[in-house]
Amino acid sequence: MHELPLTEQIIKIVTERGQAAGASKIESIKLVVGERSGYITESIRLYFDVVSKGTLCEGAALEIEVVKPMLKCPACDELFERPRMSFACPACGTDGEPTDIGREFYIDSIEVSGLSKFP
Repeated sequence: MHELPLTEQIIKIVTERGQAAGASKIESIKLVVGERSGYITESIRLYFDVVSKGTLCEGAALEIEVVKPMLKCPACDELFERPRMSFACPACGTDGEPTDIGREFYIDSIEVSGLSKFP
């Protein structure tokens, strides 16, 4: 349920940036969402269609890049996805430690009518 206010904030930020650039319409929005960010991408998509009605974002394509969580091996510095039922590094077998990779959440780019993408 916390995706609703989050989606409203995304639309507010994107609309403000679009208006500042002189856009008449937002064509696409790219988000980066880590699997461990706490946000459900399907809910963001659902709310986006509803909340964007009547805004510059209505009808915009919403692209979401999902970032998988990664562990880091303290022995060999290897970054790796956690194997199922294990924390072992595939390179050396040492248990990996959590990283912030997979906790991301940000607007990566916005494409507006008549202009190229801008961050």
